[in-house]
Amino acid sequence: MVRYLVAASAVALFASAAPAQTQAGSHNPAVKNGAPHSVAAPAKGANSFTEDQARGRFAKAGYKLASKLTKQNGLWQGAATKGGKQLTLMLDYKGNITTR
Repeated sequence: MVRYLVAASAVALFASAAPAQTQAGSHNPAVKNGAPHSVAAPAKGANSFTEDQARGRFAKAGYKLASKLTKQNGLWQGAATKGGKQLTLMLDYKGNITTR
């Protein structure tokens, strides 16, 4: 009888833990959303994006580059157009896009 109670308790414990891991709406800040974001000011920090990755981020956000990209103070920078407007773009180490 004791074995039956221990086994039933173990099954109940494992069965109740599984749905908690699959609930919608959980937030994991360690997982970065790959979509480009536009922010008011770029984050300060060392940028590990390559030039090709920066070009891809800008293109994914709908910008057409009009100049060569340069990396200054941890930011990828370049001139681009979007919707007929000429802009200066910046990409920070978090993948956020800032325009001027």
